[in-house]
Amino acid sequence: MKLTHLSKLSHNALIIHIFNQRSPWLLLALILMALFAVGCSSTGKDNDPTADWTALQFYKNARKELKSGDYELAIEYFETLESRFPFGSYAEQAQLETGYAYYKYNEYDSAIAAADRFIKLHPTHQDVDYAYYLRGLASFHKKDSPMDAIVTQNPALRDPSSARESFNYFAELVKRFPNSRYTPDAIKRMKYQRNVLAEHEIHVANYYLKRGAYVAVVNRAKYVVENYPQTPSVARALELLTLAYDKLEMYDLAADAKRVLLKNYPDFVKPQEQQTTEN
Repeated sequence: MKLTHLSKLSHNALIIHIFNQRSPWLLLALILMALFAVGCSSTGKDNDPTADWTALQFYKNARKELKSGDYELAIEYFETLESRFPFGSYAEQAQLETGYAYYKYNEYDSAIAAADRFIKLHPTHQDVDYAYYLRGLASFHKKDSPMDAIVTQNPALRDPSSARESFNYFAELVKRFPNSRYTPDAIKRMKYQRNVLAEHEIHVANYYLKRGAYVAVVNRAKYVVENYPQTPSVARALELLTLAYDKLEMYDLAADAKRVLLKNYPDFVKPQEQQTTEN
């Protein structure tokens, strides 16, 4: 019988056929097949020291690695715990702490995704407020451009996407859990992000001012006044409105903006950038 016909035989029939043929090559093939099968059955378990771990062992070791700073291994243990023991308190806690481990590992998008998943799976969990806080915290530190991680830059000059996202995440925490222990810090970070976002609008308005796009200057400056009151950038926004309305020959509006500026910010000093633009 040709070797190409062996695939048509059943497993037992194949073994009987090999012995009947008394071919040393076929006998060698049988031995190799047997050794390979035994190796496959034992290799996985022998190479995995966690094969017999309980959920508690996974959790304790993940916490240990998290504390020591080996965040990658902590993430691996937390995720393996959940996959092997998907039900119970350890799995729930692993889901939450996976997000924190990703945050510490500077994998901010993964941290946000893990927190989102926890919120969806456990909306009434006693620690769900931390998941809301973690989303804001991860977004707060996220860099929108690869250059942000290389070059130190004024936050107001960066892409404001993460600042807005972080502000909204923190705002949701404050709204849903006003008495959470994480709320005071969230409010402080929201105030910081409001200042950054307002300053970003001023930065863009200055750009338009240099290029004579006065309608765009008005739109940006009005947005700051209306949406970011009580931020340091409001004074500059009113100054920009005065300048832009004057250039547009809308003198009444220019006078109104200047009057509000002098009334609320009598000690306002023009930024050096503006003085340079006007000279």
